[in-house]
Amino acid sequence: MLALRSFLGFKLSEQNPNHSMHCRIRQRFDVELHQAVFTLVLEILAERGLLKGKTLGNDATTLEANAALRSLVRRDDGTAYEDFLIELAKESGIETPTRAELAKVDKKRPKNGSNDDWKHPHDPDAKITKMKDGRTHLAHKSEHAVDMTSGAVVAVTLHGGTEGDTRSIYHTLAAATRAAAELGIEAAEEVVADKGYHSNEVVRTIEELGMRSYISEPDRGRRRWKGKAKEKKAVYANRRRMKGERGKALGRLRGERVERSFAHFEETGDLRRCRLRGTENNLKRHLAQAMAFNLALAMRSVLGAGTPRGLAGLRAELWRLRALLEGLARRLGGQIASIVLECRQVTVRNPALPAHARRASMATYSTGC
Repeated sequence: MLALRSFLGFKLSEQNPNHSMHCRIRQRFDVELHQAVFTLVLEILAERGLLKGKTLGNDATTLEANAALRSLVRRDDGTAYEDFLIELAKESGIETPTRAELAKVDKKRPKNGSNDDWKHPHDPDAKITKMKDGRTHLAHKSEHAVDMTSGAVVAVTLHGGTEGDTRSIYHTLAAATRAAAELGIEAAEEVVADKGYHSNEVVRTIEELGMRSYISEPDRGRRRWKGKAKEKKAVYANRRRMKGERGKALGRLRGERVERSFAHFEETGDLRRCRLRGTENNLKRHLAQAMAFNLALAMRSVLGAGTPRGLAGLRAELWRLRALLEGLARRLGGQIASIVLECRQVTVRNPALPAHARRASMATYSTGC
């Protein structure tokens, strides 16, 4: 612990950052500021030649929300789940229902887990979802767009747990396209994804955007293409590309590049289960994790090592690491300070906002978590 404090530059008399401080920082700065800093880290990668953006790999995973199913309430009147079942049991003739009788009533009821009828009172963005291990839980969905050349995370988006891959891919590709435009690099020309993203509309839309798709096609049997000439052309072209040598190579590379980011985020970074509530808070947390992941790539390009174990054998190169971190701190500090100052000036000078809103925008908030 003393060595860590020394490395971070904290004196023995100074208080190190704790959970509450991180919560306050996250609540003070909005998503746009987190996204701006994330883009600044991508700019550092682009300057070092680690960001091409020509070929993007897409994938998504479900995240267990910080919310329990037993706390669900009705969307229409806010009735708790257990109270709702008791009312149903009384209507069916059971005056004092037991827990087993309530479970029996709930099992016979159709669509008993509909997201249209139920929500969590403290995390309405979480959706009732069947997880990969077969459990039913409230969940979010995280999706990454990864540069297939270097493995850098170009875009991170967060959705409800029930959002299908064929719908969420548009938001992720749009975020990656905006990042490319801000960085001044070439837009994506190829999109690589697994069979969960394959649909006639997705493949056709990607082709209309001027990109080539390398999406694995599930076995759907004989297809009927009457009135779907554009979809047929796009699907057949995608099928030919997937059978070629480049398609097979990109399929193998996708499992290496894209899955690595999820391993660092969800497994090593402990984001498989969300510790925060709401899409906005969790998106901020994922953007911060993406910044650290991308900065590790920059560190690896400078030192030849991006992990603590690999760094242990490079003591002679620590001065280069220190220079990199100091330059990065000055650059990030200046950028963040200017953005925050500009946001505060706009907020204070905006006459359209009431006085209490202007004061609240600069107030110090509690953690709330």
